[in-house]
Amino acid sequence: MITPPDIDLTEPAPSRLRQIVTSIAHGLRHPTLRGLAWGLAAVPVVLLIYVLALIPFTPSINDLRKAKAAKPSVVLSADGQQLTVFSRANRDWVPLAEISPHVVNALISTEDARFYQHRGMHLQRTASAAMNTVQGKVQGGSTITQQLARNLYPEEIGRARTMTRKIKEAITSLKIEAVYSKDEILETYLNTVPFLYNAYGIEMAARTYFDKTADTLNVLESATLIGMLKGTSYYNPVLNPERALQRRNTVLGRMVRHQKLPAEQLAALKQMPLKVDFERQEPELGPAPHFTQQLRRWLIEWADRNSYNMYADGLVVHTTIDSRLQVMANEALTRQADKLQTLSDADWAQKSGWTAKGAKRELMLTFVRDSAEYKAAIKAGQSDEQSFKELAGDVTFMQKLREDKTRLQAGFLALNPSNGHVMAWVGSRDFVIDQFDHVAQARRQPGSTFKPFVYGAALENGSRPYDGFMDQAVDIAMGDGSFWRPSDGGGPSGAPMTLREGLVYSKNTITAQVMQIVGPARVASLARSMGVRQSKLDEVMSLALGTSPVTLREMVASYGTLVNDGRYVPPMVVTRVEDRNGQVVEAFQSAVAETAMSTAAANMLLDVMRGVVDQGTGAGIRSRYGIKADVAGKTGTTQDNTDGWFILMHPQLVAGAWVGFNDNRVTMGDRWGQGAQSALPMVGEFFQQAIKAKVVDARARFSAPDGLSKQAPPPGLEPLPLPGAPLAEITPIEPPLGSAVTVQGPQGGAPTGMLSPPPIKYVNIQILPAAPAPAADLPAMQSPPPRAVEAGTQDAPRELPVLQMSAPRVVTEP
Repeated sequence: MITPPDIDLTEPAPSRLRQIVTSIAHGLRHPTLRGLAWGLAAVPVVLLIYVLALIPFTPSINDLRKAKAAKPSVVLSADGQQLTVFSRANRDWVPLAEISPHVVNALISTEDARFYQHRGMHLQRTASAAMNTVQGKVQGGSTITQQLARNLYPEEIGRARTMTRKIKEAITSLKIEAVYSKDEILETYLNTVPFLYNAYGIEMAARTYFDKTADTLNVLESATLIGMLKGTSYYNPVLNPERALQRRNTVLGRMVRHQKLPAEQLAALKQMPLKVDFERQEPELGPAPHFTQQLRRWLIEWADRNSYNMYADGLVVHTTIDSRLQVMANEALTRQADKLQTLSDADWAQKSGWTAKGAKRELMLTFVRDSAEYKAAIKAGQSDEQSFKELAGDVTFMQKLREDKTRLQAGFLALNPSNGHVMAWVGSRDFVIDQFDHVAQARRQPGSTFKPFVYGAALENGSRPYDGFMDQAVDIAMGDGSFWRPSDGGGPSGAPMTLREGLVYSKNTITAQVMQIVGPARVASLARSMGVRQSKLDEVMSLALGTSPVTLREMVASYGTLVNDGRYVPPMVVTRVEDRNGQVVEAFQSAVAETAMSTAAANMLLDVMRGVVDQGTGAGIRSRYGIKADVAGKTGTTQDNTDGWFILMHPQLVAGAWVGFNDNRVTMGDRWGQGAQSALPMVGEFFQQAIKAKVVDARARFSAPDGLSKQAPPPGLEPLPLPGAPLAEITPIEPPLGSAVTVQGPQGGAPTGMLSPPPIKYVNIQILPAAPAPAADLPAMQSPPPRAVEAGTQDAPRELPVLQMSAPRVVTEP
């Protein structure tokens, strides 16, 4: 021990501290033999204290027991089918008995010949490795148990070449030997060791490199895989076959040395080629990959809150998905989207659409300049002209760019309207290609599928399906001197129409007039109440035609509110979580239904939407798919056929589909891009198969009476037949104030732009003076605009307003 000079204990503390430091410095400059001896004796004590201090920072025995019994979480459908497994890595655990003995022999011979003799550490080998490391010769000295410690606890132990890491690794290996048997250590090691290409464990490695199972590996294949463990990238048999061959032969030599392989076979075996049969092993996605990815995020948070490990605690998650409906949804979406892709490819063909003159070529030029390759060329100093010319002339680049930009996408969702249970969820055409979820993540303009909110708000406000309007051109002041003129594909017919027909035939001119009656604030409020609760709705008049982007999940849930008598139930995906022993950890119930609109208005609106399927834009459900069940729905198409929508309601199931391109600058063709042609077939085929398989009862009926929206008006508002001149002879009139006029439409036949003859119109109209227009920032109903009102009603007059609105982009649907 170093003898310091005497310390005066009567001195103040700071003074004593200076004396101690001075004495230690003196002792180090002038050591004595006794001091050196005490110093050397203190080294192991200090080392022991350091080791003891590190013990709390290594995995506990309890942690090791949990790791020993680790079991990934399993996700099941409502009918008990496995949807996916949440494991930490892409591995398939196999028992030691199902692993080729050649693998075990090669591992022990190469990595740890005294594996069965030591208790976690090979002291002689560890000391030798430490001496070589001090001399600058890096040498591994870890046993199989120490390597397992690193594999099991990479964060706690790490892989840095430090003394601290080696001590923590040694402590953990001793603990492992106390908990695991030797065979369990081997089994765990071989099932957790990484082999590149997202393959963990010997089973996945055998499939990846040799297209066989672990129990069928021969001695050469076993030696190749075990040889990789020294450096998986360096000895990768796919990219570095010569190194892998040399390393394999080294492993064979060690097997001979340790008497695990007959020496007379070595020479012949070394001459054999590798014979790698490589195939990357992708994780099992299951039938609903987008759904399970959404569920994974939820389960991570749930497990953290409840102190569970979703990768190791063997949780069993029971979901609402019906595996039969999920398969039907997958097949319907894939089949119909493939057909549409063929049409899209023809529209965007290299010669006719991609490089020809016109708007598509201009869009193609934009895509080239938006590409990472173009930006990299500009950054490297090339001119715009040179960069563009080189890329445009690269056939491979241009073909890939076209395929990426013009790959059609789709989303599909089905749920039970009574309890919100999600029954089927398809987020894209192919999860491997497009992991973006078009059910819950994508926000797209809903087009005419948003119109039911407008008509629902009107019905809640006292309007009735027989209320009369004129299908005529509408000019709506934008507030800046310009006008918005919402129109339909075939132009206005000039004929009187009812509110019901406005929705059945998806007439933009009628919808705009209805929107003027109720105002955007009420429409947005109803949409939120019914289920559009995550997306922002712009409270402008053009909202009536679906200009605010929303998700498919919100829209399908909102339509479910209609079926549920106007009561909203949030979508639900999990019913219960069980532990590994089958005990229920937490059960979940459907949320209490919230009243979004009156039952009377909901039933009236739903019955109007029966007409969409029976005679309107959704008639293909009956004619093409032969569905005779009690159903109602709505199509939707946004401007230039950018988005196609269709949602169909059944008493037991509501399903909707969206179709479009990820880049909304790419649009669908006029022949096939409308919702009735693009999205409706997916929903139609799905329902057709669900009814055929009797998963859905074709005899089920809505609570809304059939024909409710076709009831006659009250006495005093007598309907008149539609005799008279052809449509072209109808001319605008400006009758004097207070007079009653009769408007006549064509006799028989369908007016221009209509799908079928309209029923009787209510045309007895009285012209009243105009009232002051409302302030721009007030709801439309607070101060009535100039109007025409129906004569002869018993109730308050129904208003047919002069329209005013401020609108961004307009959507249309024939």
